[in-house]
Amino acid sequence: MRNRSIHPGEVMAASKLNKVHMTVFFWCFFAIAFDGYDIAMYGVSLPWLMEEWNLTAIQAGAIGSYTLIGMMLGALIFSPVADQFGRKKVLGICIFLFSLFTAGSGMIDSPLLFTVMRFIAALGMGGLMPNAISLMTEYSPKKNRAVIVAAMYCGYSAGGVLASLIGMLAVPHAGWRVLYLIGAVPLFVLPFFFRQFPESLSFYMLTKQTKKLAEILNKVHPDGQYRESDNFQLSGHADQTKGFPVKKLFQQKRAASTFAFWLSVFSCLMMVYGLNTWLPKMMQASGYGVSSSLSFNLALCIGQAAGALIGGRLADKAGHKKVLAVMYMLGAFCFAAFGLTVNPYVLYLLIALGGACTVGTQNIANPYISEYYPKEIRATGIGWALGIGRIGAIIAPSLFALILASGIDPKQSFMIFAVPSLFAALGILLVQENHAKFDFIPAEKRRSQMRSELKI
Repeated sequence: MRNRSIHPGEVMAASKLNKVHMTVFFWCFFAIAFDGYDIAMYGVSLPWLMEEWNLTAIQAGAIGSYTLIGMMLGALIFSPVADQFGRKKVLGICIFLFSLFTAGSGMIDSPLLFTVMRFIAALGMGGLMPNAISLMTEYSPKKNRAVIVAAMYCGYSAGGVLASLIGMLAVPHAGWRVLYLIGAVPLFVLPFFFRQFPESLSFYMLTKQTKKLAEILNKVHPDGQYRESDNFQLSGHADQTKGFPVKKLFQQKRAASTFAFWLSVFSCLMMVYGLNTWLPKMMQASGYGVSSSLSFNLALCIGQAAGALIGGRLADKAGHKKVLAVMYMLGAFCFAAFGLTVNPYVLYLLIALGGACTVGTQNIANPYISEYYPKEIRATGIGWALGIGRIGAIIAPSLFALILASGIDPKQSFMIFAVPSLFAALGILLVQENHAKFDFIPAEKRRSQMRSELKI
């Protein structure tokens, strides 16, 4: 018993949902919620910002793009750092950065300083998401991992809903700055986060913190009676844990799938940030009042959450690859149909479906991408996919600003979103699952195993 070999990842994967999982879920949901809030509030505040500072559409789009450059850099920098020095530490630093500088954005009266504040806050936002996804993936039972991670990522949509409601109810009376000042809330709970939140299992193993590992595993599976003297093993590929994490994304025949993931995330984030930045303004330009235009943003956020939960459940049953490809193609149909109707109820439905097939679909793709790679480089895998994808996000605000400035009917411009939606589907279809390091068993292989067991 003293020298038994233990694979903490396997213990966690086989566990049943309990307090440890829910603690990780709560804090990841909280962090992602304020990340979603932070992203949505710029689009919500945009009509008032443009009016107060006399910004043109192109100037407003540029501010959004500079923010997204910060997010890209944050993802590319903080993800490898987290894999080497601890995801909990980096996640805490990211929360501190985006909270402090988001609140600072609401205290200044200069477009230039506002842009600088948003850029620094975006560094934290960019590093936050891949680390939250990696940690939640690692601390989820295998049986319903896709649903748990998708539910955690619904925090993003919850944050968007909160920003929309504050924009509709509070901003007309208190001014747009209240949106940004609320972003300081995570600063006050950060001490509780550091006290309650566990570090990554793989980091504990790499740094030989076996006492911490035993404590966590005993909370997850008390019958295991794990000891500090147990032989904790990272995986069957422990000889590959050394070296620069980014290089490993292209080793062991993973290069083609890595590029395929980047294409898919690039295309999806182009849609996500185009919609988040310009949806209220586009609907306002289509003849709807400010409050009515923000209600479309609310429909988008509700659709995002519903798409993540329903799609996550389907992915657990039918496999991520099929579900993702179908949802992206459904999104392309919705965007193509948007310019063909004036019925407001149909428009609300199409916007909600568009949300389900953009942010909702990305919520499902994130754990799929994370689990494709070995545990020791998961934050790097998802972080670099999101970081490269941010290039699409960076392009989106300025691109749609130019489209709006050209005089095209705002509703017709929605049809352009169908193009990246199809490219996102193509990227997913090009992923080679036979070279993956999945903790979950792809649906096709699982059904094959069940048939074999029934024959036996």
